[in-house]
This record gives sequence, C-alpha cells and structure tokens, in this order.
Amino acid sequence: MSVAAQTKLALVTGASRGLGAAMAEALAPTHHIIAVARTTGALEELDDRIKQLGGSATLAPMDITKADAMAHLCRSIHDRWGKLDMWVHSAIHAPPLAPADHIDARDWQKTVDINVTATAVLIPMVAPLLGADGQAVFFDDPHVGEKFFGAYAASKSAQVALAGAWAAETTRIGPRVHVLTPDPMPTATRARFFPGEDRDALTPAGDVAKRLLLQLR
Repeated sequence: MSVAAQTKLALVTGASRGLGAAMAEALAPTHHIIAVARTTGALEELDDRIKQLGGSATLAPMDITKADAMAHLCRSIHDRWGKLDMWVHSAIHAPPLAPADHIDARDWQKTVDINVTATAVLIPMVAPLLGADGQAVFFDDPHVGEKFFGAYAASKSAQVALAGAWAAETTRIGPRVHVLTPDPMPTATRARFFPGEDRDALTPAGDVAKRLLLQLR
C-alpha cells in the first residue's frame, strides 16, 4: 500500500522492538507508520514485516533525546503530510535494578533523559501535528514501592504524570490522550527485570497491541 493511498498516519517512538514494534504492526493495515528508534537494523526488519502486512513505513533511525533531530522530524512530517492521526510513545529505558541507595548516577541520568525529559520535550512538538482530532498513546508500567525498582518506577511515574496531565487538559479540546496498561509480555525490558521467568506464560506483544488498540476505538 503506497503512502499516497493511506488515509491515516501514526508516529511510533520506540518502534524497533517489543510493544512499540507490535503496535506499529497492528496499526500498519490502516496507518502509514513513521517508525522512530535508534537501531537501524531492527527498524528495517520492522519495515519488512509491515510490507508483508500490505502496509508502508517511513523509517527514522534517531535518538529521541536529541531535541534538534526530533524537531526536524516533526517539521518534516508537517511539511510532507501536514498532520498526524496518532502518536504511540513506547520508547523506554530500563536501568539495572538496584537498591535506592546504590543507584548509579549515570544510569539515573540516562533513565531520566529518555523516560522523562524526552517525553516532556516531545509533547509540545507532536501536539500541533495531532491537532484536535488526533490521539496520543502512552503506557503505564506500575512498580512504585517495589524493591529495586526505584529508578525505573520513579521515571515511569513521572512520564505517566506528564501524560495524565495532558489527558486532563485536552479532554474537551483534543487531542485524545490515553495512558494504557499492557499485560505482562515477553519483551527484552521484562527479561532484564525478571530473568528466568517462564516467558511462555506471558502474553505475546502482538496480542497485547491488538487488545490495546480496541480501547482507542
């Protein structure tokens, strides 16, 4: 399906693997996917899968913490298409689990940069592209108060707080902002948190993506 034939556009940040890739594939039959991630090879593999589904994608291998690069991307989206119909923000950094009094300063900074600061910078950039009728999707992963999850839980809670505030602020004027909670999935992020877990007992990311999309319609 050509870009010209597409009626909808979806920006997926953190699209190279896990839930981000699954959301991109689930949206591909109805949306042209603008896929953002740092790993070029994984984006190319995603592109192949999207083409097999009859969809199309624009690959944007870049780091979401680079504000200038993301601003350039958003400007390019505006100049080429004029709008976005959906933004799926699944980019996340999972720092090593550690006691609160042993959190490494560099791990903390990277976690905040990706999970919090980049989100705060991207919302004002993407919001004008979504306009009143678009949708933005964020994902909660509640671990507040769990031992060793201090850095991750703090950053994820801050991200969700930003999204929640934006959702409340735009209830009447749009865009529609959603904070969804996925089922446990056999992703690389979860494997870092729960090594040795029975991954067969978890819900495949593709199934989770399809379920979550039903909540948006």
